[in-house]
Amino acid sequence: MRALPAAVVVTAIVLPLSAAARPVVPAPPPARLAPATAATLAGTYAAHRANAEEASRMAAAHGDDRRAAADRALAAPGRQLLAFDGRGSGRAVEVLGDLARADRVAVLVPGSDTSLDTYGRFRATATALYDRLVHEAPPGTGVAVVAWLGYETPGTVSTAVLTPDRADEAAPELRELIRQLPLITGPGSHVALLCHSYGSVVCARAASGPAVDDIVLIGSPGTGAKDVTALRTTARVWAARGADDWIADVPHARAELLGVTVGFGTDPVSPQFGARVFAAGDGGHGDYFRPGSVSLANLARIVLGEQAEVSRA
Repeated sequence: MRALPAAVVVTAIVLPLSAAARPVVPAPPPARLAPATAATLAGTYAAHRANAEEASRMAAAHGDDRRAAADRALAAPGRQLLAFDGRGSGRAVEVLGDLARADRVAVLVPGSDTSLDTYGRFRATATALYDRLVHEAPPGTGVAVVAWLGYETPGTVSTAVLTPDRADEAAPELRELIRQLPLITGPGSHVALLCHSYGSVVCARAASGPAVDDIVLIGSPGTGAKDVTALRTTARVWAARGADDWIADVPHARAELLGVTVGFGTDPVSPQFGARVFAAGDGGHGDYFRPGSVSLANLARIVLGEQAEVSRA
């Protein structure tokens, strides 16, 4: 069955599909704030929660109950938003844990079909990782997870998912987040980028920016880079794919068609790419953060700096 989604994606190369345009949902512009620091973090969170609450009211008045509910959930007391934009498909950057005191920070970068409307699914992956990190972290080690929905993700069945355009647009925003993290955490924190599916293309585009300690590519269609050295990063680069992940059936090719780059080249779990390949178990494309899974255990070990404990494929 895993070949079916791959076949749909490949078909999009020769038979472009365009979903019906989603009605525009009104929302206020994002709160304009100075970059957050440890001292201003609480105020940053509060300002973005207020913006999400206003977005929820506007969406409800417009008759979009689904978006109103998603915005309202993000506005709930205790939610920690580093950024929020309710316009269009939406943006949200949410923190789980005490970022100002975190020694180990994981930044999650999602793949296709992730928006404010589906944000709950993305947050569930962040929560699963955070819970595992809290359980496994040595005493005295602070951990935090940043769920970064900082770009307009492509649809799985679309021509956009086959090109690097969305990743090119997203990379500067991801670089800026990484650059600003030390203002909050202090310079000694270790940062790992965990990049799922099309998100691995985004991470590859941002890899040569501010330093991170680890870049992890899971369920990746390729990065657009020939190999790890082409990423021009000092980070350790890891890769994994579940045994039942349909992305394995997507051709790992890259070509220019009518002036447009299509495909992402070398398979990140292949020896030719040169990443540190680790075990991801028998899960499918959406199972990398499943509680109790081999993949989640290994992701937590990477974030915590326990490289020797990571089980290899």
